[in-house]
Amino acid sequence: MAGMPDMISTHWIVWGIVLFLMKHLLADFVLQSSWIAGGKQQREGWLAPLTVHVSLHAALTGLILSILAPGLVWLALVDFVVHFAIDRTKVIIEQRYEFKASQARYWWLFGTDQTLHHLTHLGFAVILAANKSM
Repeated sequence: MAGMPDMISTHWIVWGIVLFLMKHLLADFVLQSSWIAGGKQQREGWLAPLTVHVSLHAALTGLILSILAPGLVWLALVDFVVHFAIDRTKVIIEQRYEFKASQARYWWLFGTDQTLHHLTHLGFAVILAANKSM
């Protein structure tokens, strides 16, 4: 992608947002096993479950882009790195400050985590729409 076009396709940005939101729902909730969900929260032994989790996100991003814009499939690696950083940082903060689900600050952090993931997906949708609009 040489640069952002002056106008991008509404069709492609809407489809991009919908597809990446659905991808997030599937990978973060529907397909997340208890081993992944609990394992990535641990002080030790978190690396394998977290790696499986972010690999699932990256694989689904790669699938979407391999179908719609094969030249953008490299964004799957970006998804892996960004999702890993967001999720690991969230857990480190939870553990350091001993956040519990009964506390408002836990939910603020959870909401921030989800918002950062959605902003990442919005960025992917914009890149997809820009690519399709060129």
